[in-house]
Amino acid sequence: MAFFSKLKDRLFKSSSKLEQGLEAIVDETAAAASPAADSAVHTAPETRSQPASQSASPGVLGRLLGRQADEPRRVLDDDMLEQLEELLIASDMGVDTALRVTANMAEGRFGKRLSTVEIKQLLAAEIARIMENVAKPMPIYSKRPQVVLVVGVNGSGKTTTIGKLASQFKAAGKTVVIAAGDTFRAAAVEQLQVWGDRAGVPVLTAPEGSDPASLVFDALTKAQADGADLLMIDTAGRLQNRADLMEELAKIVRVIRKVDPSAPHNTLLVLDATTGQNALNQVEVFQKISDVSGLVMTKLDGTARGGVLVALADKFGLPIHAIGVGEQIDDLAPFDPQEFAAALTGLDAR
Repeated sequence: MAFFSKLKDRLFKSSSKLEQGLEAIVDETAAAASPAADSAVHTAPETRSQPASQSASPGVLGRLLGRQADEPRRVLDDDMLEQLEELLIASDMGVDTALRVTANMAEGRFGKRLSTVEIKQLLAAEIARIMENVAKPMPIYSKRPQVVLVVGVNGSGKTTTIGKLASQFKAAGKTVVIAAGDTFRAAAVEQLQVWGDRAGVPVLTAPEGSDPASLVFDALTKAQADGADLLMIDTAGRLQNRADLMEELAKIVRVIRKVDPSAPHNTLLVLDATTGQNALNQVEVFQKISDVSGLVMTKLDGTARGGVLVALADKFGLPIHAIGVGEQIDDLAPFDPQEFAAALTGLDAR
């Protein structure tokens, strides 16, 4: 529950949660209501007895949320579904996923009067259903060393993710070695060394500008000789549209397999939640180059559109091992679909 509280507090804190996005649309609709619309509301049979202070039309989502005290339930109709679809698309859930989610929400309930809480519960349940099959911790194998290759674009949070995972694995009794495979940026190596110190894990480095594949070869042979449980390999951030950089990553994979044909045993793609729908493109490209086995989503505290995680689960079905909501060493936790769905929709944890 501690991480859920942190998740709910920080999730989309920089802008708004899905619930607050709904409220903003309601407020905007109410403010834009014209006197003519007010008059129409007054003369409508169901609202003739409304107090004057609440006569302005609240709009579809206002009725959906049932914000007015005298209107706790509203009919789930086409207008409500369309507005909800638009909101989910705006949250980076993607068109296909948003349509599927709202269609499932409406099944057996279309035309029924639902409260705000019921709508949010339906949405959270559908999100959790989509994501249940992908919520899996990174598997630990008996193979020693287990090679964990960490990939992603520039600034996605690879280095911090490695540091946090290494800390967790060491706390679980594993011997961990980190290879600083981003040999082109001294700052990246220094950052990884800081995280290695925090986690109490050795970091293997090479001179700036060295061939990263050569470093990886040396790190793997040393980890084998030392009997390490896990070798975590950091890689340089790569733009998925740069063929030369992606080929370099493919070379690293080839070198790893020369030492151990079964490696890498895990290839983690670290995604930045603030990139939105571009995360889907990144998964497609990295899958082709490095056979991605699982995802880690970072920076969920810095975006209003966490729905991209739902879109990723719906489209690719890749395991989501962990999510991050901050820079501290304990700000990375296993992905829990129920907690994520509750935080996304503004519900309390079960």
